[in-house]
Amino acid sequence: MHDEFLCHVTAYGTCGGRRIGVPLGTYRAPTLALALWWLRDRASWMADRLDPRPEVPHFPPSALVPVGGAVPDVPALLRAWCGDVDRQERVADELAAGRLVRIAVVDDTTEYELLAESIDALRMQRTVPALVVPVA
Repeated sequence: MHDEFLCHVTAYGTCGGRRIGVPLGTYRAPTLALALWWLRDRASWMADRLDPRPEVPHFPPSALVPVGGAVPDVPALLRAWCGDVDRQERVADELAAGRLVRIAVVDDTTEYELLAESIDALRMQRTVPALVVPVA
């Protein structure tokens, strides 16, 4: 069983023709349950910021407009992932087995990525002998 997990949330977009990643948070979870909680919490946090309630008074009139019908609804996808018990169990199984888990959703401008991996698995990878390339 893997005991500690490193979790990241990143948004990727394009600026000046280059792909740019913006870190939105990192958490070193001491347990699998806390890693899953943090991933769900961050997914919900992103969804709430991408799809705020327009009736909230601090938004000026017409500040929020609906996106086109062909654009994926990232907040709805994130909320659906948070509420899907079967997918949560699959993520837990993958992390417990020491595998990297990546959840990504994309709209017309940005990719949102939730990433988690076992710290123990990372440490074990470091114990594998490195490939030595002779320099001549």
